Amino acid sequence: MPMLIPTMVRLPATQGHLLPHLPGWLAALLSVLLSACAGYSGSGLVPGEARLPDVVASMGEPALRWQGADGTIQLAYPRGPEAPHTFMACIGSDGRLLHIENVLVERTFARIVADATAEEVLRLIGPPQPHWVADFPARAERVWEWRYCDGGNQMALFNVIFDSATMRVRGTSSRPDYRGPDGSVPPCAQVFGR
Repeated sequence: MPMLIPTMVRLPATQGHLLPHLPGWLAALLSVLLSACAGYSGSGLVPGEARLPDVVASMGEPALRWQGADGTIQLAYPRGPEAPHTFMACIGSDGRLLHIENVLVERTFARIVADATAEEVLRLIGPPQPHWVADFPARAERVWEWRYCDGGNQMALFNVIFDSATMRVRGTSSRPDYRGPDGSVPPCAQVFGR
């Protein structure tokens, strides 16, 4: 039986179309899927080159937007409810992208301190999903929760506990997210690519 050896086919320089041998509908579907992936995290945006309209065109309208006194703009892109990411895009006073980063990480959580305001928490890690907000009237507490990938690449839940009257932070906590098969903690890659 002859052995099949894959070969690389070089497209003519004038071709211009990256997917020439696929049916049109499949090429269009792949283009949409690939562009959706790039827009999820803004990975295709180049700091210093991309401008605010480029960020919005790629990532969509932000959930929250802040204007700094120095002219900088901060945009929050939560990717929940099941995805463990919130991306913050920072735009300089010149309108160009400074950086984009996932803020649902332990080093950012460590910056949330007792007596911080709800606004300060939002600026650090973005909004929680509305269905992950719980009130505990007997303790006069409101809890916001985010899903994230912990340092061991396991799904986890991060909570910020507020005094419900003042909406100032009382404390924070983290715990494993036991929503995997058979009540186990799934690795992040099993739930959503990290």
